[in-house]
Amino acid sequence: MFHNSQPQHPDQLPRPGEALSTDRRTFLVASLGVGFALAADPVMAQVITTPADGLVAGEIKIPTADGQIPAYRAMPEGAGPFPVMVVIEEIFGVHEYIKDVCRRYAKLGYLAVAPELFARQGDPLHADVKTIITDIVPKVPDAQAMSDLDATVAFATAKENKGDPTRVGATGFCWGGRMIWLYARHDPKLKAAVAFYGILGGKASPPTAIKPQNPLDFGHDVTVPVLGLYGGHDDNIPPELIAQMQAELKGTASEVVVYPDAPHGFFADYRPSYRPDAAKDAWGKAQAWFKDHGMVG
Repeated sequence: MFHNSQPQHPDQLPRPGEALSTDRRTFLVASLGVGFALAADPVMAQVITTPADGLVAGEIKIPTADGQIPAYRAMPEGAGPFPVMVVIEEIFGVHEYIKDVCRRYAKLGYLAVAPELFARQGDPLHADVKTIITDIVPKVPDAQAMSDLDATVAFATAKENKGDPTRVGATGFCWGGRMIWLYARHDPKLKAAVAFYGILGGKASPPTAIKPQNPLDFGHDVTVPVLGLYGGHDDNIPPELIAQMQAELKGTASEVVVYPDAPHGFFADYRPSYRPDAAKDAWGKAQAWFKDHGMVG
């Protein structure tokens, strides 16, 4: 098993429901933008657009430990309560692709919500790739993200917001895929989770003071069933790291599926990396995973 030489205890992160100790109230993103992230250009013709008919969909504000962050929510019309799906963004923020994923889940009967977890550090929607990967993403502390995800779940499952507190799941992509593993360890009450090509560790994600551990360091301790969906041709996550993660998960409720010919971002229909066959199969596996673990009947 691969383990970080800088041991950290899970108690360094806030426990579920525990506020993040911070007095910072500077939010650089107060509301969500429209369309696709600037850094995602060009947007490919095969992009999937899910209509909002029959849904309640749009921007909301989520109260957090130190202010409000914007988020996108989509859910069916009706009284609920609905199973909750927390959707965690890529490095490009809560742009049109992430909003569409929320609507896809809402069409399946979920209350889907995607919080803008970069709100304090910067606006990836209007930034170039260099700014995103040097000045925004690496400055988001894991503890902050865990606290904001707790706040998202608390908001969605409040009685007036129609989310079922006994059926909460999560899915994430790229940066959000890494967060899925962290949040599954952080909140063992999650029913299930699905990580799409989340960074596992290695050279792509060295430990830092604000990101002390990676999934390879604690995969064996995750009790929430997590399905990892990875590409065999992912330049950011080499096959040897995926194999290490599979070994780390032996004896747990989690597993990793590899699409041998798929690159990083194979599910992102707006990008050249999109692989329709792998994406279709992965979507089916994700829905079966959530169903098998009690999210939907």
